[in-house]
Formats: sequence, C-alpha cells, structure tokens
Amino acid sequence: MAEEVKEKSNFIWEAIKADLAAGKNDGRVQTRFPPEPNGYLHIGHVKALAVDFTTAEKFGGICNLRFDDTNPTKEKEEFVEAIKDDIHWLGFEYAGVYYASEQYDQIYEFALDLIRRGLAYVDDLSKEEIRAYRGTLTQPGKNSPYRDRTPEENMDLFLRMKNGEFPEGSRVLRAKIDMASPNINLRDPTIYRIKYCTHHRTGDKWCIYPMYDFAHPIGDALEGVTHSLCSLEYEIHRPLYDWVVNVCNFEQKPRQIEFARLNLTGTVMSKRKLRKLVEEGHVAGWDDPRMPTLAGMRRRGYTKAAVRDFIDRIGVSKADSTVDHRLLEHCVRNDLNEVAPRAMAVLNPVKVVLTNIPEDAVELCEIENHPKKPEMGTHTVPLTREIYIEREDFMVEGTKKFQRLKPDGEVRLKGAYIIACTGYDLDENGEVSCIYCTADLATKSGCEGADRKVKGNGKTLHWVSATQNMPFEARLYDVLILDGDKPSEESAPAPDVMATDESDDAEETVDSGDDFLRQVNPDSLKVVHGYGEPWLAEAKVGDSFQFMRTAYFCKDKDSTDEMAVFNRVVILKDSYKPEA
Repeated sequence: MAEEVKEKSNFIWEAIKADLAAGKNDGRVQTRFPPEPNGYLHIGHVKALAVDFTTAEKFGGICNLRFDDTNPTKEKEEFVEAIKDDIHWLGFEYAGVYYASEQYDQIYEFALDLIRRGLAYVDDLSKEEIRAYRGTLTQPGKNSPYRDRTPEENMDLFLRMKNGEFPEGSRVLRAKIDMASPNINLRDPTIYRIKYCTHHRTGDKWCIYPMYDFAHPIGDALEGVTHSLCSLEYEIHRPLYDWVVNVCNFEQKPRQIEFARLNLTGTVMSKRKLRKLVEEGHVAGWDDPRMPTLAGMRRRGYTKAAVRDFIDRIGVSKADSTVDHRLLEHCVRNDLNEVAPRAMAVLNPVKVVLTNIPEDAVELCEIENHPKKPEMGTHTVPLTREIYIEREDFMVEGTKKFQRLKPDGEVRLKGAYIIACTGYDLDENGEVSCIYCTADLATKSGCEGADRKVKGNGKTLHWVSATQNMPFEARLYDVLILDGDKPSEESAPAPDVMATDESDDAEETVDSGDDFLRQVNPDSLKVVHGYGEPWLAEAKVGDSFQFMRTAYFCKDKDSTDEMAVFNRVVILKDSYKPEA
C-alpha cells in the first residue's frame, strides 16, 4: 500500500479553516501584503508576502498589494516600483493595488468621528512628555492635562492642525482609551501627527498624517480583508488593532494573526539599517549583491526557485528563531546545479606552454554544457599552444597526495589531452611564471586514446587559451555581517520599546544604535581578474554559469564590451547540511 502523503498545513491555515467552518466572512478569504515603500524588499519580507499570497491561494481567495505610505519623509515612488518588480519576479500576482494615502480622506473622517464621540483629543504635550506620562511595563501611565478637553475644543484644534496653523511636533491627536492599561499600546496612542513634508503621491495636500496603528486596521477593513497576517512584533499591537476596527463600527472585522519573522545570520533585517548601509556607502546600493534585498539577490544570481524553496523549507511558526544563511545558499546551489551550464574560467592564472603543439595551432575541444543533461548540448573551446590554468593547480614540490600538476607529473585537461610537466620558470620573486608541458596527442577526450589513465591519479583540470579568451572581472562576495558579536535587536522588540510615537513602522522603532556597523565584514567583497573561454562572451546580464571546479557565477549589469563582470553566487560545495 502506498504511503499516505500528509497535507501540508500550518497554524494560520488551521485558524482559517476554523473560521470557515464557523461560517465567518461568508466563506471568503482575503489577505493583503502591506509594505511601507521606504526601501527595497528583503528576504524577511519574502516570508511575509509568501504567507499572504499562498494563504489566499490555498483557500481560493485573493491577496491585494497595499502600500502603507503613512510616513512621507522616507517613502519614494522608486521603492513602490521596486516592490512591484520583486513580487512579479517571485511569481506572485496580486488582485489589486491600494495605497493608504488613497484612503486619507476616509481615515480623516474616522478621526473626526472619534473626536465628536469624545474618543480622541488633541494633546499639547511634547514627545518626551508623552513618553514620560505613559508609564512603564510595571507602572500605569497618567492622564495628560489636555485629556479632558471638550469635543468642540478638540475639533477646533484638529482642524487648525490640518490647516497648518501649528508647528510640527507641537500637537498630536491621541485616542482616548486607558492610561492604566497593562498594554502600553492602549495608553492613549497617538493617531495623527503634524508633518510638513511632500508626500510622494498626495503632494502637499496634507500636513497631518495618520499613524500606522490607526491607518492600517482601517485600510484592512475598508478593503474587505478577512485575515490580517503579520509578523510577531505586532502581537502586542493586536488589542489596538481590534479597538480601532470596533470603535469605527466596521461590520466586517478582519482577524489579525501573527507569525514569527525571519532572522538570518550574516546580515541584518532592518530597513533602517539597510538604508544606513546604502547611504553611508558601506555597499554600492540597494541592489548590491551583498544585500539581503531581493534586488541584490537577483543581481547576485539567486534564482526565484531557490528563494521560494528556502521560504518553503523554513515554514511558518509562532516562535522567533534565526536561520543559518547557509540554508539559503544550499537552496541556491541545488537549483543552479540543475539549471546552470558549465564553462571554464581561470581566476588566478599561470601560463602553461604545451611545447609539442605548434605556435599557430588552434584545436577545438568539445565541452558538454551539463554533464548530466545531454539535452543542454555542447560548445567548443579553442586549445592553443599557450593556455592558463589556476595557479593553485601547480605545486613545485608536490606531495604524493597532491593530484594536480607537478614536475614529472600528469593531469588531464578538460575536454582535451593528458599533459606532463617537463619544467617551469620562476620570476624575480620566486613565483612560478611559466610551466612547460608536453601533451599526449593520442589521449584527446572522445578519441580512442582517451581511456589511458593519468599517472599518479592526477585530476582533470579546467583551463583557458592564453591567446583566445575573454578577460573578466570576478567579484567574490561573502557574508556582509559577521555574526561573532551580533546584536540581539534582530528579534522582536520589547513592548515598551515599540510603544513610541516617532514612527509608523514597527520595524523602525527598534533600538537605533549603530553597533551593527562594527560587524560589517571588511572582506565581504574581493575583486580579481581572470580569463574565461570565448563562449562566455555570448552571456547576457543575469545569465548564470558553473565555472568548473570554482563556483557559480552570474553576469553583472556593470559589464562592458571591454570587460565582462561576473558575480560569485555561491561556492560549489559547503560542509553545511540542512536538517531533513
């Protein structure tokens, strides 16, 4: 009897199944992916958007893309378009595109209604005073001296705030909830503040902007979202989310469900910190191949199949954890091993002269594009009297265990002949400058003599013609952040840290210290120059290859007609073994 395959599920899907069984939402499932357009999407966002989109797909529902653009000081249309591109690249399709800014008029009307009902008031306390009045996790807050203003007075002040009569930071609109609540987020949170800033979509129409915790639940309810899926740091905000939905009298009430965010070794997952890396020049931009952004990963050569495989492997859980970045590399390596054609390239060349081959001879050697996929075809590589091999493939005093080229030793050239070393030259620094070999011309790959065994079990070496090749720049990338002294702030912020009024984005309220800059790896990028076989000149930007015996590489957009640039995607092998 065939073994029964258990249907894949998670706690979010089980909760939705229970809602459907109870007849909620008329059997409808609608989610949304709500990024703030203040940066490029990173791998942590991929987990969130995968949860949103796959959940809707699972239950035959829809998922919208909504830009929560309530903080105009950091938002740009550039980020909007980049986010759309990334989602499409991953293969997800949204049902519609929404913006919080499109709902500003409705959100404003809800604020006016709260004022009329005595559920919101204008507060003149400064940001520091509000924080002091709020209390702590163990001590209740105390009421603002402006909390008992009449609805009429609050309405007048709020309209004057809207009309630009007060300085930025001088007044805010706060919800009137409970200053003694054990949940600090319910201690009269700010729901509107003054900002004199041009919005990337609404221009200068507004000088007051709703806070994320007020605009977000209203946006969900207005759009008909049934299940608001978000990362774990928003769990402490759920009572405020529910309060807003209830007090605004929405008939259809979205249900917020939280899941663990993705933390990854070797990088940071804070847009504020990624922005700092970009703005201070620690990286070359949001799409720098060392960045955990999708734009950076795509440029480096990571495939969408590998990224989605990685997200599928880590699953959905309720507890925060940190994932080894080598799991992501493992997924990339697995995919590229199947799809990347093979090519020969030498990164640290030393010249080899095949003394028994004429100086003007050019012989074409056939190389398979993939050793296990004959359907991918072959290509030819020119063999000439002078070739390059990797410097590490030759040793003057080679030991018995050294199976590469050495004096009086033999190796096979990939797709060509067995060669034997007869001598070498040293330069003024004692470094090998040239190696002399003879080729056994009866041993060409594919011919009758190819069956001869190499003496001493010498390896098969990759090589490139010294006169017919393609010079290139290789960018060798490593982890961006060293983990030996990694800050602990990548986990969910503590509730008292999150209860601030300075920012809309909970991610942005994390401790703003710059200690993480001490962990920036000074060796995260090394640049070398080498030579590749001429076939590589046909590669387009974004094409990936396995450079034999070296690593996987992807052609970069910085390539020119004079100099191709290839990014190292991942090395060929790693000791890391993922859990089954």
